[in-house]
Amino acid sequence: MNIGVVGNPRYPDLAAILARLSREATPRGIVLFGEPRLDPFWDHRVQHLDAAPLDALITFGGDGTLLRGARLLGGQPVPILGINLGRVGFLTSAVAETMEAAVSALILGDFQLEIRDALEAAIKSPDGTILSVQQALNDVVIHKGGVARVVRLNVYVDGENIGPYSADGLVICTPTGSTAYSLSAGGPILAPGVEAMVVTPICAHTLAVRPLVVPLSSTVIVQPIADWSDDLLVSFDGQTGAGLGVNAMVEVRRAAHPIKLVRLGRDGFVARMRDKLKWGDLTERERPHG
Repeated sequence: MNIGVVGNPRYPDLAAILARLSREATPRGIVLFGEPRLDPFWDHRVQHLDAAPLDALITFGGDGTLLRGARLLGGQPVPILGINLGRVGFLTSAVAETMEAAVSALILGDFQLEIRDALEAAIKSPDGTILSVQQALNDVVIHKGGVARVVRLNVYVDGENIGPYSADGLVICTPTGSTAYSLSAGGPILAPGVEAMVVTPICAHTLAVRPLVVPLSSTVIVQPIADWSDDLLVSFDGQTGAGLGVNAMVEVRRAAHPIKLVRLGRDGFVARMRDKLKWGDLTERERPHG
């Protein structure tokens, strides 16, 4: 079994955790493949991710590391097991203390797969030439570079102009990303499996603009309004970005290949939401008895 490994070097225990993974892998006939940035953390030489086809991918870190791992797969239908080394870890399924049990479950197939839709965003020139194409599991964000300033954007859904947006930026997210940046900007939470995406303005400059839920089959086009296109950036999952030139546009649609997340245990989305996001938590308001 070929297993890829992606990790966040900022976690101080990463080398020890990878050593544990190596001890778990050897007797089980697992061949590990790591991203190049992890080379200094292994206790032996490990081939890089592109050296062989993978049967699974394990990420060590938080949700950001899992998102990066999904992007590194480049659309390969490989199950991703996220092991949380951080705080929230909404997309992850295990923690460092349960790593051996999680790996065992992965090998035995004792898990459920959650199929998560991703977005494909194409930056196009005025004549339709594609300048850049990237995928995002969480969100695509259009915003100003450098100093925070208002942006003015025309937003089209399936060719229909839904009106100009004046805001600090715009988030277009999947159901997976609805618990991330979009939620912080006031967007709704969409349960996994809902075939929709959300268009959420960041700090809208008018009360008439609110988050909009559209079908996942839709094509959303964002085009800067004339004289408001300086220093615009497009960010993908908050990790990579590209400039949005004058008169260029961003075309966002459902990606051809979904992401497969490994889910361990019986907890569903609602249980994770209550636990990770402290949904409905009133403990701070409780008064002592007596």
